[in-house]
Amino acid sequence: MRKEDEKVVIELKGVCKYYRMGDNIVRAVDGASLKINEGDFVAIMGPSGSGKSTMMNLIGSLDVPTKGKIFLDGEDISTFSESDLAQLRGKKIGFIFQSFNLINNLTAKENVMIPMIFQGHDLEDRNFRANKLMQLVQLTDRMHHSPGELSGGQQQRVAIARSLANSPEVILADEPTGNLDTKTGATVMDFLEDLNKKGKTIIMVTHDPDLAKAHADTVYWLKDGKIEKITKKKNGWDKGPRGVLIKPKEKK
Repeated sequence: MRKEDEKVVIELKGVCKYYRMGDNIVRAVDGASLKINEGDFVAIMGPSGSGKSTMMNLIGSLDVPTKGKIFLDGEDISTFSESDLAQLRGKKIGFIFQSFNLINNLTAKENVMIPMIFQGHDLEDRNFRANKLMQLVQLTDRMHHSPGELSGGQQQRVAIARSLANSPEVILADEPTGNLDTKTGATVMDFLEDLNKKGKTIIMVTHDPDLAKAHADTVYWLKDGKIEKITKKKNGWDKGPRGVLIKPKEKK
């Protein structure tokens, strides 16, 4: 695909998010600008306190900026009412949370069905789609179990299925392997990579540089609320802190 043909699904322009704590102003995100194209696999990377969680909320339209603009599919979300924003978010973005956020008194399948209720799908359609999604994440034999009867990896796969309930363009994954052992985490990342190959845009928030470098095509490195640098896997090109493209030395 030519660069001019790429579709921008999420764009931040000079976005800031400030909080007041007593007499102090906390600059959780401080002047961030980025573009995420359809089909990208992007990682938002940084240590604790770097602004990752705030950035995730802004990218996912869960929060609005103090300054700057956020565009979702070309639409400025600052002009939306909360109900309209919730509807747009529900259609366009699927969320995978580190702590799974499953409802314990519902079955795995019922958890997957919940997002479809808010988008007006009837019961027959919800049942059909949930069955297909449980099959996709290889949990058809566990669909009638409660979250408490599932392993951590199985719960995360249910969360992945739930994130796909409304066929969103974008999957936003917050520390998707944070509560998993290495082997199970690798399985979850395989699922995300497979979704990306099928055309889904994946945005992963992580503190793990190895995870970011292994799976993402573009990594935004945060420090103190600012994008410190951007690195790209494609063609081995890196973009340094000042936006200068650097090509690695060729092996002799």
